[in-house]
Amino acid sequence: MLDISLIILSAGESSRFKAKAKKQWLRSGDKPLWLSVTDSLASSYAFKDIIVTGNAEELAYMYKFCDYKIIKGGTTRQNSLSNALQYIQSEYVLVSDAARCAVPQSLALRLLEEAGNADIIVPYLPVTDTVIYEENVINRDKVKLIQTPQLSKTQILKEALLKGGEFTDESSAVNAYGGNVKYILGDVRAEKLTLIDSKNSPLLSLLPPSSAMFTGIGFDVHQYEENKAMYLGGVKIEDNYGLKAHSDGDVLIHALTDALLGAAGAGDIGEWFPDTDIKYKDVNSVKLLETVVLFLTRVGFEIVHCDITIIAQKPKISPFKQAISKRLAHILNISPVHIGIKATTTENMGFVGREEGIAAQAVATLKYYDWTTNENINR
Repeated sequence: MLDISLIILSAGESSRFKAKAKKQWLRSGDKPLWLSVTDSLASSYAFKDIIVTGNAEELAYMYKFCDYKIIKGGTTRQNSLSNALQYIQSEYVLVSDAARCAVPQSLALRLLEEAGNADIIVPYLPVTDTVIYEENVINRDKVKLIQTPQLSKTQILKEALLKGGEFTDESSAVNAYGGNVKYILGDVRAEKLTLIDSKNSPLLSLLPPSSAMFTGIGFDVHQYEENKAMYLGGVKIEDNYGLKAHSDGDVLIHALTDALLGAAGAGDIGEWFPDTDIKYKDVNSVKLLETVVLFLTRVGFEIVHCDITIIAQKPKISPFKQAISKRLAHILNISPVHIGIKATTTENMGFVGREEGIAAQAVATLKYYDWTTNENINR
């Protein structure tokens, strides 16, 4: 059996995709796309190593999904590939993109069968339409539409990238290096996912996202502090006394942030925004919540509902419920009707009853972003 490793590139920003979620985080069933692609190719061969590149802000979350080696990608595809190649010691390496979400195993096997026949084996599609370049008709038989995966001799690929230059795929680098390139017929099913509204989207070959719902619970407590403004849910409540904390002390938002992170299985607020970090000193907690909401959106979730209870002897919360609900609705991008704001006391018992501080509890529900609802995706 040949010595081959697999690299899946999944660190892109999906800037052209035009959807709420990043394309590599769309769900096929319960699997994010990058994992579905990796699992499919991994099952085609006993690879020596399997490396997946990811966005730096998503690495900790990606670790929870699998036992593959997850590494930090770069700002470009080429940077990500160079980073991944540092971990590859096998004679050959198969490289593909998470955006190639429907690569048939038959194509992967045909590539692997060609190992040793050139420095790189490259799948392509022929062009059947007339091709015009800068107003000139060119011979379409000379045009190839290049696909991935591509199978390279590892050392040749490393040397080609070290030589310098900007390349959009492995074959361009190996060709510029003077390596031997062999082209084999690709497969239309290995189309790259670029736009969500393509009528021939490779998404159509995938399972729709699971309809599962995910619930998280958050709880937080803060002491009162004199001569500090109090904010709850991003709304100013008091001028004379606030809540003691490394940040602005918005106990409601802290509990809600933990509930959202818990629903996604993405850690807790202390991991994301440690109180040992000076940059979070006196920070507006709304910014922390916005950061988490953006993360959840990018990795394929939608917020469905939140229910929050504020436990305080003082101040009176009722006059601010509507304002808090509207403020949170704007941040979470959901209707105020899907946000419950409740307040209670402890009947003068405990630290809350002694008016030493405030507690808040939140429950949040998430679901997967449903890419099948796009009007141009017809299943």
